[in-house]
Formats: sequence, C-alpha cells, structure tokens
Amino acid sequence: MAAVRAPGARAVLVNVWASWCEPCREEMPELLRYYRDNRARGLRLVLVSADDEEQRADVERLLAAQGFDGPAFIKHGDEMAFINGLDRHWSGELPSTFVFDGQGTKKLFWPGTITYGELGRRVGRLLAPAGKRASGAAKAADPTETPKTPSRRNP
Repeated sequence: MAAVRAPGARAVLVNVWASWCEPCREEMPELLRYYRDNRARGLRLVLVSADDEEQRADVERLLAAQGFDGPAFIKHGDEMAFINGLDRHWSGELPSTFVFDGQGTKKLFWPGTITYGELGRRVGRLLAPAGKRASGAAKAADPTETPKTPSRRNP
C-alpha cells in the first residue's frame, strides 16, 4: 500500500491481474493507454499480479512487452489475506481495479474488465483540479468504446 499512499498523485489505479488470465491481458493495453494519457494529470498506476512467485518471469515478460515502467508487484503470502487486504467484499475475481484518491482512501472498485471510456467516466473526476471536482468535471469518454462483460474467473 506504500505505492498507493506515496505523495504526488491525485488518483491511484490499482489493477490486480494475472499472466494466465485472458481478460486481464485483453484489458491491459486500454488500461495502460489511459494511464499514459492521464499521468500528467496526476494518475498513478500500480499493477499487482496474482501470479505465484514461480511465474515472475512470465509477469516481467508481459509487462515489458506492454512497455510498462511503473510500480508492479506480485502478491505474496496467504491468498485470502491478500484479497481482504484490498477489500474484504472482493471475491478475488480477476481482473479487478481499485481507485484511491491522492490520500490513499479507496473511492471506487470494480471487478472484471474495464475500458478506456469507462476509466474516463469513473476516474476522470478524481483527476480534475480541486475547484472543478465538485462540478463533476471529467475527461471526455471515448464514444467508440463499448462496455465489456466482466470476467467471472477467480484466482
């Protein structure tokens, strides 16, 4: 959680994924595109792999192929402690995304895949300057995006 609470971000996306999870790999390009388009506005992306340590090479290879150079972690220890540490109401479904504000307070959570447009609608208001947040200012959503059906695969 130190990467979530580190100063300097208006919003922090924490995406939990796995190298063996097809929906996770499918959503990764849009997630990274949204991050790259919005990091100058104060967005931080933290990727947490639900893979086991034995799959570290697969995780590193996938992240390198996507060109991700931000904070990335592999879960350690007890699976239920990991799940409950993020959200005790979370089933462990992958992928799952958590959004924290700049102070490290969880603001949003959604299981399943997410699109660029959905990220814009859900996260954009946290990235707006303080005076514009109350008015609901958000980055315009990509009108070409269609919602994806959440996956139901658990780690």
